[in-house]
Amino acid sequence: MSVDTTATAVNPRVVMTASGEPETCIVTGQESRPTARPGKVVVRVEAAGVSYAEVQMLQHLHPFPPRFPFVPGYDLVGRIVETGPGVTGWSVGDRVAAMPRQGAWQEYVEVPAKILAPVPAHLDAAVAVSLITNGVTAYQMLHRLARLAPGDTVLVHGASGGVGTLLTQLAVHHGLRVLGTASPAKHDAVRELGAEPLDYRDPDLAGTVRGPAPDGVRAVFDHIGGRGLDAGWAMLADGGVLVSFDSSVAGYRPGQWFRPHVPALRRTVVRWAARLLGLTRGRRQTMYYVKPGEHFNADLAELYRLVDEGVLRPEIAGRHALHEAPAAVRALLDGTTVGKHVLIP
Repeated sequence: MSVDTTATAVNPRVVMTASGEPETCIVTGQESRPTARPGKVVVRVEAAGVSYAEVQMLQHLHPFPPRFPFVPGYDLVGRIVETGPGVTGWSVGDRVAAMPRQGAWQEYVEVPAKILAPVPAHLDAAVAVSLITNGVTAYQMLHRLARLAPGDTVLVHGASGGVGTLLTQLAVHHGLRVLGTASPAKHDAVRELGAEPLDYRDPDLAGTVRGPAPDGVRAVFDHIGGRGLDAGWAMLADGGVLVSFDSSVAGYRPGQWFRPHVPALRRTVVRWAARLLGLTRGRRQTMYYVKPGEHFNADLAELYRLVDEGVLRPEIAGRHALHEAPAAVRALLDGTTVGKHVLIP
């Protein structure tokens, strides 16, 4: 066990108290700094991501809803200030990334050592944290699920969002033609990423897509779910893939945590069975959920390399102090920004 004696004993943090509006249900406070238990470390957070998962949690509509009150925060970058008994391979002062799924919105957080990944010392903390959940999601959907070749055309829904901006850049770098949906106000930003913007509110989006892709697109990356998955399925070329990586919770009552996600699961199972029977013209639908594992650290390291080479330019929509967490969540709810919001303790 090792401890950084310069670490303070006080731990400022953000707490989500209940379902409701961010301005009333997200509050700041403080507790004592945690102590590292066996197999864990305490990290002093440099940056923590704000994601759509927190929007879902606030409305108690996340597929794995924590019990209120709790400290939100899906991912973080920081430095180890304490290692617990039995921790090997990590030392006080190491700069690390982690995806604890909750708890990152505080100055000090205890996390299992087994989920840590190294972070280059020179990399901006906000840039680094934007690549943990969002970047690995984009990279793995593109390179480990979709199996695409340069010259293919793909559709990226939400091309101006945290995942969408990175997915679009990675796809363009891979030589793909990218059609990206966004609100008209964000079309210039989508063009700068190398994609061809489309209005996500277009009532005949499928017909519009058939203009540049008469035979359909090779992949659709969908974060909306529901009936949008039927439209995405209809846009696929023979042998194409529809990747569902989230579900919109708009229109659902707080507490109906399972309802937004059931349609995607049901459609995935039905189309899997139809594909086994040879009824889908080779098309397939799959669901993606980012998780630590065999490829996570390697893919994150590759993303950091691409940033260093100038291939990838994460869009940081805003850098906020902990007490500004309600404003960051409100910005996601309103959909007015491009890229990733980050908290800086």
